Amino acid sequence: MLLYAQPGHGRRSNLLTDYTFGLRDGDSLVPFAKAYSGLTDAEILELDRWLRTHTLERFGPVRSVQAEQVFELAFEGIQPSARHKSGIAVRFPRIARWRRDLSIADADTLQQVKELLPRER
Repeated sequence: MLLYAQPGHGRRSNLLTDYTFGLRDGDSLVPFAKAYSGLTDAEILELDRWLRTHTLERFGPVRSVQAEQVFELAFEGIQPSARHKSGIAVRFPRIARWRRDLSIADADTLQQVKELLPRER
């Protein structure tokens, strides 16, 4: 689910196109990955309008938003990480699709994603 957004760079510097996604962890939400690509231009414009009307707080250029939008992410690899709040790092995350058919209750949990981690031998 989408937690934060901030302006992009270059021709997208006037649009909110840099996204931080989170996972459910019990009753909390934990940041999981940042992604910048995967949406069409029309989806970017629609999401930008939604983000601007659903901003909860601003931290400089970063906006926290109501956790209502669910996205499917793709990535090349996954590994444990002590640096990240979720305890997981993903390689080359990108948006696979906007899941308008899902609610936040349907979004993956931190535990489900941890099950994707490679097993130690």
